Amino acid sequence: MLVTREQMQRLEEQAFARGISADVLMEGVGAKLARFVTQFFPHPGLLLIYAGKGHNAGDAFVAGRHLAATGWRVLVRMPFDRSALAPLAREKFDNLNASVLANPFRPATPQDGPLVQLDALVGLGSQGTLREPLALLAREMNILRREANARTVAVDLPSGLDPDTGIPGDPCVEADYTATVGMAKYGLVADAAVNHVGRLGVLEVSEFYPGENREDELLTAPQLRRDWPPRAFDTNKGMCGRVVLLAGSRGTLGAAHLCTAGAVRGGAGLVSLGALPDAYDLLATTMLPEVMVRPFEKLTDVFHFPVDATGIGPGLGSGQEARTLRIVREATCPTVVDADALTIVAHAGLQHIDQAKGPRLLTPHPGEMTRLLAGKKIKDRAKVARAFADKHAVTLLLKGARTVIAEKGRPLRYNTTGHPGMATGGMGDVLTGVCTALLGQGADTYKAASIGAWVCGRAAEIALTHGGQSAESLTPMDVLAHLGSAFESLRAGDF
Repeated sequence: MLVTREQMQRLEEQAFARGISADVLMEGVGAKLARFVTQFFPHPGLLLIYAGKGHNAGDAFVAGRHLAATGWRVLVRMPFDRSALAPLAREKFDNLNASVLANPFRPATPQDGPLVQLDALVGLGSQGTLREPLALLAREMNILRREANARTVAVDLPSGLDPDTGIPGDPCVEADYTATVGMAKYGLVADAAVNHVGRLGVLEVSEFYPGENREDELLTAPQLRRDWPPRAFDTNKGMCGRVVLLAGSRGTLGAAHLCTAGAVRGGAGLVSLGALPDAYDLLATTMLPEVMVRPFEKLTDVFHFPVDATGIGPGLGSGQEARTLRIVREATCPTVVDADALTIVAHAGLQHIDQAKGPRLLTPHPGEMTRLLAGKKIKDRAKVARAFADKHAVTLLLKGARTVIAEKGRPLRYNTTGHPGMATGGMGDVLTGVCTALLGQGADTYKAASIGAWVCGRAAEIALTHGGQSAESLTPMDVLAHLGSAFESLRAGDF
């Protein structure tokens, strides 16, 4: 769930009132913070802890101690004397036994391993604009990020960011990763906060007992793996779903390849591609061997196939508008509607999805969403997604740096995984295939959207941390290659 600053502070007070030790909490959070760092930086390097006076500095000191034990070199940058630290934070600082930098860090030679900055300048208790000398250190971190390839991990929230509104102050730390403690704060998922929060993860604290909140929640692996248990040992392909993809045309054959590969890697038992006459020969001779390329005279031939789930739209092109709309309306099985199919629906009218005879998952990127809204500008993605799903009987997966998933009567969900390297053509085709495969295996549209978004984003992350790729070089094929690791990461409960 998502909480306000006040709600989070109340949960902490209630935990302490029950006799929970602040020391125990800090040790647990610090250990998880160290694991968060190693998930994204598996090889040791240099850790710079930017510390204020409070308890989140103590969390960072504990994390530094754990990381030092695995080969990381740790330095502390703080503008205060040791005596100014809160007593518990001072104890953790002494246990760390790290050198303190009196002046800004300036690397003279290339670093052996990554250069990671822990932003622990201020916590939830801080309000208003960052004041000196902390403001100076926030600017210093941002300079190191831009000029020395440092990567910034914010502890709980980026210093200078309002935890309720997400509005960044001046200055505000620009984090690549944010490890928020206990539960995510509303400001961390605000559109205005995206470039300051970066990749968001939750350091769960079992000692906090939140009440029920049915409005908004963050997708996390521990939550999603409850929806996706391991397969029974006697599972066979007939139990994993027959799916049909309607994708690809002359000039956009790649969309069909990526979409069907996503369905195969997403676990579907039997994957078929419905290929029209003008593209059949090209697709049949180049398709993955696991995919059955079916010769369709027209798209609506899909109605004659036994099918558990359908995906329609990637690379479909023009000339199939009437039959596409008929499938959107009349298919009784769960169906993912994407890409060209979304454009066709936008031009023909949303009554076609309102008349659908089966569950529908719409997966627009911002441009497609604008078309579905008849050109209306998207100012607040969460508000737009919730309103659309409340009005139309569909599940909506609105892609973006913080993908939003909405369905009437269920909590609005924010995905956490992924990075800017996914900003390239074909990523959505893979997602369509994965979501269709999940539908075929029995997930409803809400769960399929949630798991599909998380594993595709996580696969992209693994391609960077373990696959030798960069944000510039990442391709949809890299995501496909690491989907297996992403599913395992989900089951492991990773961040």
